[in-house]
Parts: sequence; structure tokens; C-alpha cells
Amino acid sequence: MQRRDFLKGAAILSAAGTVMPVLAASTQTHAMTDKTCGRRRFTLTNTYQLVAPEGSAGVVKLWVPLPENTAFQQVEKLNFSGTYQDAYISANNHYGAKTLFATWPDAKGKMTLTLELVIETQDWEPVKSGELSHYRAPAKPEYPADVAIYLKPTKHMPVDGIVKQTADKIVGKETEPLKQAQLIYNWVSANMYRDNDVIGCGSGDVAAILESGKFGGKCTDINSVFVALMRAVGVPAREMFGIRLGQAIKMGHYSKKAFGSADDKGFADVTGGQHCRAMFYLAGYGWLPADPADVTKMRLTEKKEHSDPAVQAVNDYLFGNWEMNWVGFNYGRDFDLFPVAEQTPLNNFGYPYAEVDGDPVNYYEPKVFAYEYKSSEQR
Repeated sequence: MQRRDFLKGAAILSAAGTVMPVLAASTQTHAMTDKTCGRRRFTLTNTYQLVAPEGSAGVVKLWVPLPENTAFQQVEKLNFSGTYQDAYISANNHYGAKTLFATWPDAKGKMTLTLELVIETQDWEPVKSGELSHYRAPAKPEYPADVAIYLKPTKHMPVDGIVKQTADKIVGKETEPLKQAQLIYNWVSANMYRDNDVIGCGSGDVAAILESGKFGGKCTDINSVFVALMRAVGVPAREMFGIRLGQAIKMGHYSKKAFGSADDKGFADVTGGQHCRAMFYLAGYGWLPADPADVTKMRLTEKKEHSDPAVQAVNDYLFGNWEMNWVGFNYGRDFDLFPVAEQTPLNNFGYPYAEVDGDPVNYYEPKVFAYEYKSSEQR
């Protein structure tokens, strides 16, 4: 099958089936939605009503990324239904990323799928809470096998050449991993900028960005630069691809729009709210959050200089903390879907992906792909 790079238009989806809750939630948990404690609860409803491009026929396949269960987010309920021939959940891939797969025998009939998720989140704030105040880096870092993979290069994130040269220049003689991370984070947030002309979340082609000398992009571009530079100095790091769910509260003091928004009843159309964040790993402690890309987004949205006190407040918070009006799906780069797709591997898996007779549908254009994501926060 010849690649067509999303040349086909309007696409594929709507279905029928139900999965029991991933996580049983207690009445007490449901009651604990006090935002002042950083705990929130959202219902995310994804609808797909796909129409194949004119002239297209054959088998239709859809892959939808599903959230991880972590310390900062839990899936309390997951239901799906639609007109598909078959649909099921799998994590049969290199990253163990949960995926909803649905298929239709041909592109002529009605193709619909509705996915409903109830997600409880908890702000992840290890630095703000002082968890690292007594941390000491081990003299010889050792990493578990499932962490060490995040030291390796990917197609779009080399760790040698200009990436290694840039990383070494930034950290200088500093050898302590947490201080290296702070230096790299501050360099990325100060020197990179958000470019709204970039399609989707960007490709995260780190070497190309650094070689261009322009340092512009969107969240995947900016956070991938951070991740690659960290790997280049020997600190495991990764992106997490996900979507904003609603209004930012803590960060909303600095920008009402940059970090997520909703109406006064807690409803939000998040169809275009995909957002990539970053993490890095400290030996002897574990994973820590970061998000230099949102610093650059706030700067552009509010038309402020990096030195502005509000920008600096956001910059300080987003090193070691995440406000969880967002849900993460997976960490995949060079991602092989299961069942295997015709066009593989994917650069990343933050958007739904569909093929009609092996040809991909443009997931960067929800109206063409024909999907809609709605979020509602429990008040």
C-alpha cells in the first residue's frame, strides 16, 4: 500500500460495545472532589461518526489512545458502543499503551463509535510539596530496565550530534542530575517559542529544530527538545501524550486560556485540546513532571516577555509540578499499533488514528476525520 500522507478526507467512526469499569471507585472517592486539594473528576465523551472519502472502500480500522492509570490519574469508568463489527482493548505494544481498536468490514455503511470515560485526577506536585528537600543523588545511578529505555534515541530524538553538543553546552560542568534538569528546562523554556502555524502538536524532530536555529514549535516540539537533551546527558526522560480536560485553576490565575478552559458549568469542547507533557527520572527517587512547552504557550497567549514575573511564576511551577486538568495517554514514540497498521510506526500516539483500506485519515483535522471530544467536570 503506497503512503498517501493524509490526502484522503472525511473519515470513519461510530460503534457498539461496553467494557466494565477499569477501576472500582468508592463513594468516599466520588465525594473527594475538592479542587483546593488538587483532586478533580471529569467525564470525557468521545464521539466518532465517520464517512469515508469519495471513492474509498474496503476495511475500516480505528485505534483510540486510552488513559494510563497512575498516581495522578485513575480511570473510574470506561464504556463504548457503536456500529463496529468488532471492538476491544489491548496493550499489546512496546510501551504497554492501552488502545481501543474497532473495525468495520467496509466503508459503505454507518460507522459510529462513542467512548465515555470517567477520570479522577490529582495534581502531581512533588517539588511544590517538598518531596525532594532531602533527596541526594546516588554516586552511581542505576535504572530499572523499564526506565533505561528512555535513555535511547528515537527516529525524531537523536542523543548524539547537535543534540549532545547542545546539552553539554547547557549543563557545562554540572553533574548532579536534578541541577542538570533545571538548567536544561530553563534553557528550553527561555530559548524556545510557540509557533501556532505548526500543524497539530508538532513532530518533535529535535535535531531539525536545533539545526534550524529558530527553536519554534508546539508542545511536542518543545517538550521533545527537553527530553532529548536530558537523554543526551544520561538522564532518562520521556513525553506523555494526552489531552486537556477543562479549566486550569492554579495556572488559570496567570492565563485564562493558555492552560485549558471551560464554561461556568464545567463543560468544555476539548476536540483540539491534545497536549504533550514531559517527565524525567531521578535515580533513587523516581519520575518527576515538567512542561516547558506550556511556559512558551502562556508567554504567547498573554503577550509577555520571559522575564515577566507571571511567566517566571509559571516557569517555576512547571518544573516538578503538573496541574491535572489534563489526562495522559501514553509515552509512545516510533509507535507500532496493534493490530499492526498499514502506515507504521506512528511518530506518536496522542490522536485517534484510522485507516480506510490501509490509507490513513487526517487526524489533525477533526472535522475531516469526524470526531468530537466533550469534557464535563463534576461540580
